[in-house]
Amino acid sequence: MGGFFGAVSRHDTISDVFFGTDYHSHLGSKSGGIAAYDKVIGLQRNIHNISSTPFRTKFEHIFGEMKGEAAIGCINDTSPQPLLIRSKLGVFALCTIGIINNYEELIKQCMDFGGVHFDTMTGGRVNTTELVAALIGMKSNFTEGIQFAQEKIEGSASILILTDHGSIIAARDKMGRLPILIGKNEDGYCVSFESFAYQKMGYLDEKELGPGEIVEITCDSISVLRPAQKEMRICSFLWSYYGYPTSNYEGMNVEVMRYRNGAIMARNDKENGTLPEDLDYVGGVPDSGTPHAIGYANGSNVPFTRPFIKYTPTWLRSFLPDNALDRNKVAKMKLIPVNELIRDKNLLFVDDSIVRGTQLRETVEFLYENGAKSVHMRSACPPVMYGCKYLNFSRATNDMELITRTIIYELEGEEGFKHLEEYADAGTERGKKMRQAICEKFHFASLEFQSLEGLIESIGLEPCKLCTYCWNGKE
Repeated sequence: MGGFFGAVSRHDTISDVFFGTDYHSHLGSKSGGIAAYDKVIGLQRNIHNISSTPFRTKFEHIFGEMKGEAAIGCINDTSPQPLLIRSKLGVFALCTIGIINNYEELIKQCMDFGGVHFDTMTGGRVNTTELVAALIGMKSNFTEGIQFAQEKIEGSASILILTDHGSIIAARDKMGRLPILIGKNEDGYCVSFESFAYQKMGYLDEKELGPGEIVEITCDSISVLRPAQKEMRICSFLWSYYGYPTSNYEGMNVEVMRYRNGAIMARNDKENGTLPEDLDYVGGVPDSGTPHAIGYANGSNVPFTRPFIKYTPTWLRSFLPDNALDRNKVAKMKLIPVNELIRDKNLLFVDDSIVRGTQLRETVEFLYENGAKSVHMRSACPPVMYGCKYLNFSRATNDMELITRTIIYELEGEEGFKHLEEYADAGTERGKKMRQAICEKFHFASLEFQSLEGLIESIGLEPCKLCTYCWNGKE
């Protein structure tokens, strides 16, 4: 995944971009970078590996080394960026977030175009941001180049460009799968993935880019280079999982959505007769499952507690290590039990989603090891049936890594994949069998998923504006 932040001001903006980029650390963990433009110095850039050291630690030295009235920063898990590019369009800095599924095909097209070559990273791979730069450079101006690149890319690409005259060009991906918001203060503008990133620095909400919209930002103005398109498919997972609780997307706050989502799950359990009668406590799988659990507790009238706490001051995030055993070990080491809230208790936990289930299995074993009488599980999302092909926020590399696919294959082989809609539905026999099989594998006392209708209701946007591909496979 990844996130970016940029600012244009009448004064030096390095401080704002440093803190604004750092506020996107939850979206990436491998690489960070900042590029700046100064009227005297010109374009500058600083990139560091942040896999073992936080962004702010790696970049705290830049205050004495970089300056500029315009700057952009990026944190991501794919390619080091921003890149400094020299082309017929001038010298510019570029950063991108998204995913390119037809990567090799586009590299070949660029090379066949003529006069294009790429620097390569380890393993001979091309930096995806460099590939986007090559596509943009095939046209006569930035607007045409960005449109061309976004149309050619199978996946998604949101783009920030810092020009050699100190403006920022921001382009939301063509289907609006990820957000881009603009804030304003008395000295200029900023552009950000997360709205809270600029609100903490005194910027006020100015504008949210629409799907495919392209704007150029100076300290005095926002110029629309391409108007927003009508069709949108913003990622529903933004609210359920990886969006930050204090952020708003399309006018809907993440934390508010999660409370509402949990309450809807409780309502569904009551209506379907699946609310366990002997519950002592409701808890959330920290951290993103917690607000969903609060909503569930409020909706079910079962007390909310935290039977275990994540110790986070020094531990890396559990998904950081590439090795699965190391990730699971780190995740388990972080869980500190409150034995008085676990021993001999019937517990219901809410997780933001169940994708592969690897760490969730460790969590449930941990609870039973500490004396839990029973552990019921609720997922704040419907069953994930398809790997995302538009973003890269999951470590699952193919559909068979999904716990749902694994269970379905165990139940009836490849024939089962013809009936994914049935398996997703808790009211069908296939749906009941899949849920029971997951319970047996993970030792859940019961398992229910949020319905797709319930998820959409909790977000509050029209269904046609939401991407729900990972649940129903619909484009």
